[in-house]
Amino acid sequence: MPLRAKITNPAVGGDRTVIEPPQSWRIVKEQPGDEPDDVIFETKYGVRTIELNRPKKLNSLNGSMARKIIARLKEWEKSQLATAVIIKGAGRAFCAGGDVAALAKWDAEGPEGQQRSADYFALEYKLDHLIASYEKPYIAFIDGITMGGGVGLSTHAPFRIATENTVFAMPETTIGFFPDVGASFFLPRMDGQMGTYLALTSEQMKGVDVFYHGIATHYIHSSTLPDLEARLAELTFKDYLSLQERHAVINSTIEEFCTGLPAPRANISGALRRAVDTCFAPSNRTPPAVLSALKNAEQNGETDEIKTWAKKTIATINERSPTSVAVTLRQLHTSRAWNIAQTFQHEHNIAARFMAHPDFVTGVTARLVDRIKTRPAWKPNTLAEVTDAEVNSFFDKEPKMELLNNNELATYTEYPHAWIGLPREGEIAQMMKDQPNAQKAEVVKFFVDRSRGKQGVKEKVEEVYDRVAETK
Repeated sequence: MPLRAKITNPAVGGDRTVIEPPQSWRIVKEQPGDEPDDVIFETKYGVRTIELNRPKKLNSLNGSMARKIIARLKEWEKSQLATAVIIKGAGRAFCAGGDVAALAKWDAEGPEGQQRSADYFALEYKLDHLIASYEKPYIAFIDGITMGGGVGLSTHAPFRIATENTVFAMPETTIGFFPDVGASFFLPRMDGQMGTYLALTSEQMKGVDVFYHGIATHYIHSSTLPDLEARLAELTFKDYLSLQERHAVINSTIEEFCTGLPAPRANISGALRRAVDTCFAPSNRTPPAVLSALKNAEQNGETDEIKTWAKKTIATINERSPTSVAVTLRQLHTSRAWNIAQTFQHEHNIAARFMAHPDFVTGVTARLVDRIKTRPAWKPNTLAEVTDAEVNSFFDKEPKMELLNNNELATYTEYPHAWIGLPREGEIAQMMKDQPNAQKAEVVKFFVDRSRGKQGVKEKVEEVYDRVAETK
């Protein structure tokens, strides 16, 4: 059946519904049973918008949605009329994750259902890699709940706009899974050890913290998003402009809508951030080592806040699937060497292995279907019972999954658009080391000037400067 699409174009006088002809270019074809309106596509001058439209399901991603989005992205990538893509969600969520309840149901049916689940992850990861290697500006409005599958749709984009409504988390260890959708790439690249902390605990970050910690590149108030979207639709680009030059224009446009930050620092900053970096340091390569460091912080932390945090974090990790915790820690210690393509290929192998592991069905059923509050009956039930051989079995296959893009952006080892976000903590600390006599105001001015006055740079540099200076 031909796809019905709502097309909004101010240039031709508003909304109109058209019947599109069969698309021979579809890389991934729609299938019988795909929902007709789970994604809404619109055209606004040069901007193409994707609206995830399952608000009652918090826009959870499924195969029907992924197939539609892949087809449109491939079409727009070739179109000279499409200048940029915006993705957003209907209702109070951007995208709360994948439809894992359906996957757990398939897995419970045996090997055939487990293969069906693995095939879904292959589809999802192909979409995520397509976004990560997309050759046109891609802008994610992460206004609302952004978890799991929603992270894959947004975190690899050059532009990720958080609002006061944003709630970010990678909750996979709570359901007997592992942080996927490219988390192997972006979590190890977060400042300090925040990525490992978020991965093992599934802790949430909200609002401006998502921006300060680098998950978002910008922070604006949600009421401003419609005006920003309209302004982006008005932008035009000369054909000879490079992708980076187009990104620069979009970046300065978004900055025009940044009107202030609700807090000068993230909740996890100062001494507490130092505790996170110590407890989840790369030298703590096993879950027992992490727990030992946390126990030390609980007993000897420099503040009551740190002691309370450490105690809570120990309890949290012990609630999670032991297999998930052990595999996730190994994943984050290993994946820093993977390029962006290898990331999704390795993750597909790990995901397929988890589909055959009992903890995934146990966790999803307990947390998302029955919604019990007690600890699920994990197998094995303790971290001490998880063997090295079991962990190794998640990483023993060669990555083979084919991807949709094979362009210059397909295999990078660092995000080529990293300059769009706040400066990395490492480069701030390096400047302080190279110029030990530089005053805080001088360091702040350097980074503010380099970013042309980007919102949030002053606040981040000040926090890093103070924290690093306190350790000298």
